[in-house]
Amino acid sequence: MEFNITIAIIIITTGISLYTMQKPSLLNSLMMNPYEVISHGQYYRLISSGFIHRDHMHLIFNMFTFYFFGSQLESIFKEIFGSLGSVHFIILYLLGIVVSDIPTVLKHKKNSTYNSLGASGAVSAVVFACILFLPLRKICLYGVFCFPGVVLGLGYLAYSFYSSKKSKDGINHDAHLYGALFGMLYCLLFYPQALNIFINQISEWKIL
Repeated sequence: MEFNITIAIIIITTGISLYTMQKPSLLNSLMMNPYEVISHGQYYRLISSGFIHRDHMHLIFNMFTFYFFGSQLESIFKEIFGSLGSVHFIILYLLGIVVSDIPTVLKHKKNSTYNSLGASGAVSAVVFACILFLPLRKICLYGVFCFPGVVLGLGYLAYSFYSSKKSKDGINHDAHLYGALFGMLYCLLFYPQALNIFINQISEWKIL
């Protein structure tokens, strides 16, 4: 297994998450709390919340997904950006944490009891950036149900949008949605040719 930026982020996130799971007060101080961000200027929460997780399953799911797509995207970035590939990858990940939470901050800025945590926004940014470059690569759910990335991606966006409006499950679906959109927009901004790559692959797609 090649050591890369993806592995480094996983190690850092896992270490911080496991430590803070044992320190509830520290965990609470690092969560993304919109009221504390706006009212008390605790902007660090926009970053720190992406490196902590509620429990082991939350952590495992995010890091497993990130490993699968992150390593692929890191290779793509190195190919198209050369020596700046790793820099772009780190910026995409960190901004994915922040940007994905901005709508939530604005929505819940007066709600002092609202908290969210986890790397889901950044992971969504990485996943959808990868889908932009490889839209037809199969993604398998539970190792059984396999779909082209673009199909699963569209379904995920629709689900996140619906859930952000209707769901009461306590999950920050807005972060998933805006993280995904940010990941694609970042790539299109810094590498506009990504759109042609996406269109060319889709045009060759044979559904049957």
